[in-house]
Amino acid sequence: MNQTDRPYFQLEQAREVAEVFARHQVKYLFIGKGGAIILGYPAATQDVDLFPEKSTDNGRRIVAAVTELGFVLDEDTAQKIIRGVDFVQIKTGPFDLDLVFAPDGIESFESAQKRAVIVDKFPVANINDIISSKRASGREKDLADLPLLEDFREEYEKATRSELKSSIDIAMDRTAPDRHENE
Repeated sequence: MNQTDRPYFQLEQAREVAEVFARHQVKYLFIGKGGAIILGYPAATQDVDLFPEKSTDNGRRIVAAVTELGFVLDEDTAQKIIRGVDFVQIKTGPFDLDLVFAPDGIESFESAQKRAVIVDKFPVANINDIISSKRASGREKDLADLPLLEDFREEYEKATRSELKSSIDIAMDRTAPDRHENE
């Protein structure tokens, strides 16, 4: 099966990844275009990029999780995952999966995890990290996505920005239920 014959990655597959990875206690973030899609970016992708924490224990949990998802791993690939080789591409399963232990433009898993968001149980890298990684990769296809991703970021930030409340509004919100109880 060549690249054009592979099915596009679907949100249902992301849900399966999230459920199985949670069951195996894998520490990871969705990144790349798949991460942006989970945030609401209107696009499609043929693979999913995950940014896992690099540790031997996490690597073993990943091997168990991707095997449960239906991926067939040879011993060499399994060892690369356990060691946390910078980039491991897996095409022997229900969809293409890229494990990016050292994504360009992101200093560490720990720092990215602090900025990450949870969307419907999906741990997703912050849109700024996704864009930084695309920019730092220097790959032509990633650079071509940048203007659209940057436009999306503006809309995403507008949609997720909460309005600041005044101290009076906060006080009124806190006392509102109490007033109804005494009526």
